[in-house]
Amino acid sequence: MSTTTYETVIGLEIHVQLKTATKMFCGCELTFGEPPNTRVCPVCLALPGALPVGNAEAIHLGIMIGHALGCEIAPRMKFDRKQYFYPDSPKGYQISQFDEPLCAGGEIGGVRINRVHLEEDAAKTIHAGASGRIHGSEASVVDFNRGGTPLAEIVTEPDIHSAEQAGEFLRLLRTTLRVLGVSDVNMEEGSLRCDANISIRPAGTTELGTKTELKNMNSFRYIERGIRAEVARQTALLDAGERIVQETLHFDPRTERLTSMRSKEEAQDYRYFPEPDLVPVPVDAAMLDRARAAMPELPAARQARFEADLSLHPDTAKLLAWRSELGDWFEAALAASPDGVSPQTAGPLANWTTNELLTRLGGDVDPATSKVTPAAMAQLVALVTARTVTAGAGKEVLDTLIAEGGDPAQIVEAKGLGAVGGEDTLAPIVAEALAANPDIAERLRGGDMKPMGVIIGHVMKATKGRADGGEVTKLVRAQLGV
Repeated sequence: MSTTTYETVIGLEIHVQLKTATKMFCGCELTFGEPPNTRVCPVCLALPGALPVGNAEAIHLGIMIGHALGCEIAPRMKFDRKQYFYPDSPKGYQISQFDEPLCAGGEIGGVRINRVHLEEDAAKTIHAGASGRIHGSEASVVDFNRGGTPLAEIVTEPDIHSAEQAGEFLRLLRTTLRVLGVSDVNMEEGSLRCDANISIRPAGTTELGTKTELKNMNSFRYIERGIRAEVARQTALLDAGERIVQETLHFDPRTERLTSMRSKEEAQDYRYFPEPDLVPVPVDAAMLDRARAAMPELPAARQARFEADLSLHPDTAKLLAWRSELGDWFEAALAASPDGVSPQTAGPLANWTTNELLTRLGGDVDPATSKVTPAAMAQLVALVTARTVTAGAGKEVLDTLIAEGGDPAQIVEAKGLGAVGGEDTLAPIVAEALAANPDIAERLRGGDMKPMGVIIGHVMKATKGRADGGEVTKLVRAQLGV
């Protein structure tokens, strides 16, 4: 049994469908879910004599991606033909970019970017199921609606070393692309797809091992599970003294099985050459300026602002910034706070949003889809901060908001959840708790504060959770003289 420890090395290729009105090289409208083969024309069907025309908006969105990732933008936009035959590629080639990508270099989330280039998507092949028939056919069929969709392919360097790091990087990238507005990045609809090139090597070495490729994964959990399965497979092969074969694999998330799609022992010769029907387009200063002017605040900058201006904990700032919809909801709540915008209001509000609210809604749920409005959350947190209600009562109010919506102050009034405070009210209850627990009182009087929770719990039970624990502690100390 081998005792070798291996390091995982992963590079990602991410295909992003760009949010344009029409396809990359023709005027066909881009919509999802239309009947098969209803968004097609002679150009995207590659009929004889049809000539492509480049989509200027796709180039603009590509430049925006380059700016967001810190890439160097090429001085000209040149397309190439990538030759390969597949049923969903009617031309027998793909218009892509080879030696002069639109964007090169860059970095995001600690992962270096190799390149970003533009290309057209293939159509969609639908294979017959177990019955042997689909759409009335016994063979596979092709829907050309997707063919020609503008794609940006983002290729990373092999800087990723675990499934978890891959998932975290992709979440940051998806949020960045969504904030940019260049794509809807809907993985379920295939507008964000990922291939992972995976290899392992003995820890401490620098030479890359033989890589395999997992194709077209379209959910973060799917990607992470697929990477873990492939790392385990490669580790078992090397431990058994066997050789890893360079190949393309498919991971089935239902069965956790990896199956080989095709061998890649030899590098495929795509016979690239410049696309003769599209002249190179200079990327001039006006194009660069337009892209820069359209840049919003990016997640990394938002995280830094939350930390610097609002004094949020880095983990909390990261969660709010990397989930743009959650960050938007939080900022709307902060703006509605009756106590104003400051680190003193932001901290408690962020904690209630990321801990209490998300725990109740479910970690992936957008709070904007719930019945809890940002203004209601801001008012609830202000009530808790002012000790008008206790934290426990506040959680009960939040449960009501999630179930029914409403106004926190009115819920507190209707349910009698206002905090019980003041020496005149609490002092007799504290005295009763001490009298009912003489052994605990004696330990506290002797300086052992560990059993203080017993007295607080007694008072909380008597006040139905409406007493403030801090005030109870002060009264205990005063009555015992400690």
